[in-house]
Amino acid sequence: MSDINIFQTIIIAIVEGLTEFLPVSSTGHMIITQALLDVKSTDFVKAFTVIIQFGAILSVICLYWKRFFVLNSTDGLPEGTTALKKFLHKFDFYWKLLIAFLPAAVFGLLFSDKIDELLESVNVVAIMLVIGGIFMLFCDKLFNKPDNNKELTENRAFFIGLFQCIAMIPGVSRSMATIVGGMINKLSRKDAAEFSFFLAVPTMFAATAYKLLKLFLEPEGLQLIMNNLTTLIIGNVVAFIVALLAIKFFIGFVTKYGFKAFGWYRILVGGAILLMSFLGYNLEV
Repeated sequence: MSDINIFQTIIIAIVEGLTEFLPVSSTGHMIITQALLDVKSTDFVKAFTVIIQFGAILSVICLYWKRFFVLNSTDGLPEGTTALKKFLHKFDFYWKLLIAFLPAAVFGLLFSDKIDELLESVNVVAIMLVIGGIFMLFCDKLFNKPDNNKELTENRAFFIGLFQCIAMIPGVSRSMATIVGGMINKLSRKDAAEFSFFLAVPTMFAATAYKLLKLFLEPEGLQLIMNNLTTLIIGNVVAFIVALLAIKFFIGFVTKYGFKAFGWYRILVGGAILLMSFLGYNLEV
């Protein structure tokens, strides 16, 4: 028998697709949704909530494929440019994604067990939703000072990657952390959001692959995957479709209105969860 039924699968996948690229914490919302649906945090469920991010990854590639698969031309480079510099220029987009991805890869491997522990705490999620929400009420005034001449250098990409590591705390939001990292580096809200989407691809792909590998290495891991293959397929398909719509909405909304609405949303959701916990409701997973 599966640890999660089809109804629960669809609901959690919808939440993942809606929130993965919004600055509201997809992991936090899935943890809260698990608690409300009474889904126990088994090894498979923990893996499921990571693996269905693969569907969200595909939505980014689908929407931005023209930018994702285009290499720079080396025709305009000065004479005498070394082969290495030509190579890095040609694959500049992927090179900077790799640089931005590396901090999360290192911290993720070092602290994966601690991160899994935090994934079981709804109260941690609620507190971080409120703290992040308060921050977002003011981040437009503090950091929305774009410089259109600013180039995304290796140093800036690495800086954004460091910010992404903050999102390993459930409730922070990977999207929010990386967008703020981009805005601190004088990127516009739109450019920062789009780079956040691109950075999600290697980050979530690596997280998905790592979770699958850990399952495969367990004595009955392969059997567990095969027994829940339908659940994984449905989860990824639903997350993909919903994420397509969410990305289009978010880019238009944040470009026009900024982050304040998301800040108030985070405060309300986090505050409601903390109030329910204070009143004695057991929302732990």
